Amino acid sequence: MLNFFRSRSGSAKDDTLSGLTVALALVPEAVAFAFIAGVSPLIGLYSAFIMCLTTALLGGRPGMISGATGAMAVVVVGLVANYGIEYLFPTVMLCGLLQIAVGTARFGRLIRMVPHSVMLGFVNGLAIVICMSQFGSFKTLDLESGKLVYLSGTALWVMLGLVALTMAIIWLLPKWTRAVPASLAAILTVTFLSVAINRFAPSSAAPAGQANLVATVGDMLMTNAQAGAIAESQRLGTEVGEIDEQSVRISGGLPVPFFLQYALPPLNMETLWIIFPFALTLMGVGLIESLMTLSLIDEITETRGQGNRECVGQGAANLLSGFLGGMGGCAMIGQSLINVNSGGRGRLSGIVAAVCLLLFILLLAPLIEQIPMAALAGVMFMVVIGTFEWASLRMFRRVPASDILVMVLVAGYTVLMHDLATAVILGVIVSALVFVWQHATHLGANIQTDEQGTKVYQLHGPLFFASVASFREMFDPATDPEDVVIDFYYTRVYGHSGLEVIHCLAEKYKQQGKRLRVSHLSTECQTLLDKAGDLVSIDVAESPRFHVAKEQLA
Repeated sequence: MLNFFRSRSGSAKDDTLSGLTVALALVPEAVAFAFIAGVSPLIGLYSAFIMCLTTALLGGRPGMISGATGAMAVVVVGLVANYGIEYLFPTVMLCGLLQIAVGTARFGRLIRMVPHSVMLGFVNGLAIVICMSQFGSFKTLDLESGKLVYLSGTALWVMLGLVALTMAIIWLLPKWTRAVPASLAAILTVTFLSVAINRFAPSSAAPAGQANLVATVGDMLMTNAQAGAIAESQRLGTEVGEIDEQSVRISGGLPVPFFLQYALPPLNMETLWIIFPFALTLMGVGLIESLMTLSLIDEITETRGQGNRECVGQGAANLLSGFLGGMGGCAMIGQSLINVNSGGRGRLSGIVAAVCLLLFILLLAPLIEQIPMAALAGVMFMVVIGTFEWASLRMFRRVPASDILVMVLVAGYTVLMHDLATAVILGVIVSALVFVWQHATHLGANIQTDEQGTKVYQLHGPLFFASVASFREMFDPATDPEDVVIDFYYTRVYGHSGLEVIHCLAEKYKQQGKRLRVSHLSTECQTLLDKAGDLVSIDVAESPRFHVAKEQLA
């Protein structure tokens, strides 16, 4: 289904229009993640602007969009709640330095270790999470209980109709013309329609906790602020205070260094011990999500990004974001897919998205707040349809059960825990364990005695820590002849466990008054022997002349 996004090649016009589309979609996401982190909406928007612009200029994957993300917000919410917002910004800066160090050390290549089954689980779980997150657009505030409840009646049907219209435009418009990105055309069309509906609809038709019949970005800001104020008053047992509408709007000035707005935390080792664990977690979560997104965009666009450069770009973006009072972030998969689907392929798309987002903050906040949530939800639902790998549903009877297990595990953990980074790590670990288990039993030997009476064991399969037991069971020093050779022509020795088991076997033959030699050791194995030094004593045959493959050991 990822072919859904391969509809066009890049151009300056496509990059510009897709960047505008992405900027519109970034606003509610950045605001929502700011609420999750317990900071003001402007901090989330500043983060989105800084992350998007910096990674577009310095990152390793043109066309990929970065910004404030839920995964990073979940990590810092505890820091902000327990220590205060002034600890947030040094933490984000330290995260950036760690990410730069990872990229400089060229550890970005580790993304190649992610199996395809993990990628499929990641993509499918992500699609389900994006889909579920859109259900929040169908909620309004119940003033009596102070909780968010689903829409009903006229408001629900209008919302569903506008979402369906948005999806229809995105689906049908490319069949007629590609002059304008379908997502942008859908957002603008539904916005104009919703403005007309809200103007002429009777006020009684709007839900009790909502100013308009069709919920807008501005309504979402106020609803979230009201819900937070009610929850705080219930927790403290106080009256619900007045909400400063200006504090929940997205208008503001240029970002400035954080120490000009907030108090500096103490510059000592105690502060470092507080922020370092959070920074380390942010570094891991941000890089895993960014590199996984990079791989996904690589597959969609059939191009190749630079993982190490992306690590450095993410680090520079977080370093600058923390310095300018942002909450940090990483690659945004949903917005990246919107960008690709809209034709964005180059760095210009990310630059335009960032510049437009800054213009929204400085000049156009009142207009942006009129965008209906139905339009943005419709765009994201189309992203879900294009993201989910529907072909994977037909694989259940065609691929090994272990791959299906990994795919379902990663997708399930992603959906249940909303933690993409941990899901990927878990999938890689399980895949590695399955690989080890399978290859632990793949060690065998062909055995033959040559004309000189030397018994030759020609091994097949890897010799590593999980297969040493199988290796040990192949030999019987008591009954073997005086001269025995192990031929490693078709195998390799991996790690100290392999060397140690050969050493122990050689000692057993020596105790029997017999000689054990090894031949056809690879260069890597010879290097291991040289490094081991006196730790192992293995007799390497000088002139290997054994190449047999006749009798399979039972």
